[in-house]
Amino acid sequence: MDITCGIVGLPNVGKSTLFNALTASEANASNYPFCTIEPNISVVPVHDERLEALGKIFNSKKITPTVLEFFDIAGLVKGASKGEGLGNQFLHDIRNVNAILHVVRCFEDENVTHIDGSIDPRRDIETIETELLLKDLETVERRIESVSKKAKSGEKKLKEEVEFCNRVLDHLSKGKMAHYFPYASNEKFFLESLWLLTSKPVMYIANVDEQEYVEGNSKISLIREIADREGAPVVPICSKLEAEVAQLSPEERDGFLKDLGIEESGLTKVIREAYKLLDLITFFTGNPNELRAWSLKRGSTAYEAAGRIHSDFQRGFIRAEVVKAEDLIRCGSEASVREQGGMSLQGKEYEVKEGDVIYFRFNV
Repeated sequence: MDITCGIVGLPNVGKSTLFNALTASEANASNYPFCTIEPNISVVPVHDERLEALGKIFNSKKITPTVLEFFDIAGLVKGASKGEGLGNQFLHDIRNVNAILHVVRCFEDENVTHIDGSIDPRRDIETIETELLLKDLETVERRIESVSKKAKSGEKKLKEEVEFCNRVLDHLSKGKMAHYFPYASNEKFFLESLWLLTSKPVMYIANVDEQEYVEGNSKISLIREIADREGAPVVPICSKLEAEVAQLSPEERDGFLKDLGIEESGLTKVIREAYKLLDLITFFTGNPNELRAWSLKRGSTAYEAAGRIHSDFQRGFIRAEVVKAEDLIRCGSEASVREQGGMSLQGKEYEVKEGDVIYFRFNV
């Protein structure tokens, strides 16, 4: 499961510039609405300092990090839920992502027009959320109409679905995102089958200018107020600065950021928060041919982790031999970890932990 994040927001808030910064790609960042019509897609390797050390221990010919997929999606405007602007395109594309990176403009620039004529983060966030909610309300209403007709047959499962959808409708009607809708474990299928836009976890990216990125911006506080109510993270970023940083070598990049008093790049912040947002962990597999990092939902079992690698690993699962990456790096070899009792044998139900290095035994 690769991490798929959709970069969304109003036109001219800095989405494509941010996309360029994060992916060092060439997405069009022109100063007019809808310059991104088809979603620009880029796959970015996730930096993990443990990879190099583990690669040396396994003497691996190839090192493969886990990746983060970015989708730069067309700008949304008022009325998008009814097809205004490129609304239908936007709403279709957003269904395919795991998380939403909502870029909110906090910078003033007379050379870059704002579609509403002024900078107002609260208004801009409400515009996006309202359009998503309106589309979700329409989706749920249609489902209720469709299932209600079928439920006249008396089938219990259909009646339960109608009741569930009515609860969701009431929740959305109060301006609440589907992501925060309380449901029982046996109702998860009902919610997932609706494919609601507001069910996606959200990260707010406050796009500021270079000076305010270092010193702070009062508009960020407004975004944090909204985000805190939703339990969403906020990442301040200067997309123009990040675009410049992306063109530098790793050595130049570190020095440049240090001179500005910035500890880490925007990409690092976004990836870290994306992992938290999607509740992901990283585990590793290694041998002389390849060391590889894998992303996995927190709480997943060794059996599920085996399936991430290959269906044969899962089908013929025997056991998982587990060591901790930190122990392996500290000890310098698998043999040393074994001698110190740092390896454990685990079955299918073992809950994989962050930083586990796993060797799967299987037979098919």
